[in-house]
Amino acid sequence: MRVVVALGGNALLKRGDRPDASVQLANVRRAVAALAPLAEEHELVVTHGNGPQVGVLALQSAADPALSCPYPFDVLGAETQGMIGYWLLQSLQNSLPGRQVCALINQTLVSVADPAFGDPTKFVGQVYDEPTAKRLAQERGWTVRRDGEHWRRVVPSPLPQRIVETRLIRQLLDQGAIAVCAGGGGVPVVRDEQGLLTGVEAVVDKDLTAALLAEALEADALLLLTDVPRVMRGYGTPRAREIRNSTPAALRAEEFPAGSMGPKVEAVCRFVELTGDMAAIGSLDEVVGILAGRAGTIVTPSGAYSGAPAKGMS
Repeated sequence: MRVVVALGGNALLKRGDRPDASVQLANVRRAVAALAPLAEEHELVVTHGNGPQVGVLALQSAADPALSCPYPFDVLGAETQGMIGYWLLQSLQNSLPGRQVCALINQTLVSVADPAFGDPTKFVGQVYDEPTAKRLAQERGWTVRRDGEHWRRVVPSPLPQRIVETRLIRQLLDQGAIAVCAGGGGVPVVRDEQGLLTGVEAVVDKDLTAALLAEALEADALLLLTDVPRVMRGYGTPRAREIRNSTPAALRAEEFPAGSMGPKVEAVCRFVELTGDMAAIGSLDEVVGILAGRAGTIVTPSGAYSGAPAKGMS
């Protein structure tokens, strides 16, 4: 099978972890240990989050007196793709001697006409009090909004249209390589009237990008791996129940938090609706069981799933 795996932010930084390089590398090694059995049996594409890492670099950039202005978000996204890609690349090579592994910096094409550019909603970076947030907005050209008791910067989150390097990723897979790509949803770019690409100040949802990539690569399965074993119906209430198997229609009839599980549910539903193949949400530690149909929330057109075929079977 050709499997696209999307690692959540917890694969690199668990709740309460300090964002030190040594901490993140240890977490990456644990993640790769879980993924290695999958890579031995199937073609593997690995995508990942980058929110905490972008936040750290954004603060460093904003505080650097040598810069006349902070680095833009497309540049920070590229930086973190390189950093996290390096950790995953090295860990996969060490865990799978003899396998070719490639980490790519990817651009994600978005539409310049996407309404998200006129209505920034994605919170990024640290929190501020209202006077500080408004002062920074004036000084740096930011858009800021209230986030609970605090204020934060918001940037557009346009829908991903295509991974620019899709053909290259396909060539790598056809040659038997493992591809690490599309980190953090990819670097958001637009195409101008001359056909040239330009980075934009935006953040693309990483799970929607993973679903888009999986569909373009004709993947057989999309696995969104997080720190919960299954999607919960009625999460946070006394009537909370795990969802083991479902269909896109059934999931869409439920309500999920927009800032956490909602985008993951939307991503798996889109992939299943477009391809008719299997998608799942579940725990990184149970990734082998998820593909076998024993763990996670499994989503298929009918809701039924008998597990991945054995190696060598179609």
